[in-house]
Amino acid sequence: MEESIYKFTAPLLNGGPDGPQISLAEFREEVLLIVNTASKCGFTPQYTGLEQLYRSYRERGFSVLGFPCNQFGAQEPGSEAEIGEFCERNYGVSFPIFAKIEVNGPRAHPLYQFLKRSKPGILGIFGAGGIKWNFTKFLVDRKGCVVVRYGPSTKPEKLAGKIERLLDVL
Repeated sequence: MEESIYKFTAPLLNGGPDGPQISLAEFREEVLLIVNTASKCGFTPQYTGLEQLYRSYRERGFSVLGFPCNQFGAQEPGSEAEIGEFCERNYGVSFPIFAKIEVNGPRAHPLYQFLKRSKPGILGIFGAGGIKWNFTKFLVDRKGCVVVRYGPSTKPEKLAGKIERLLDVL
């Protein structure tokens, strides 16, 4: 059996980094788009497309999981409350946002260690498969397996066809 994301936990944004851990097994049987996010990035307007995907497909078993990260240009400096307020006020974000994490380095969240091992990216074959910038996206199937990795410049709306195909697999 392939390894899946279901063995990982993470705290939701409103609980802070030391808040109660949510098991990703709660998203079992859903297609997921896992994204490292930031509020002060040139890609931040992608929140609009991410929210649109979430609203379009959530009834069919799809969710976006946002993981704020301050490792790229210090573009997510805010507190948990500030991040949540920013996302809701500016982009109407209703999909789950988790507490701020690190995605690279020795303190990288175990979920991101797994995601990078599963899909190291084009340059990953030469390096460690590190996340290069905010809004790197991982598409996960209903079994919790990472299907594909997209770079930050890939707009969320470009993923609709692939998401629909994964949703059709029961």
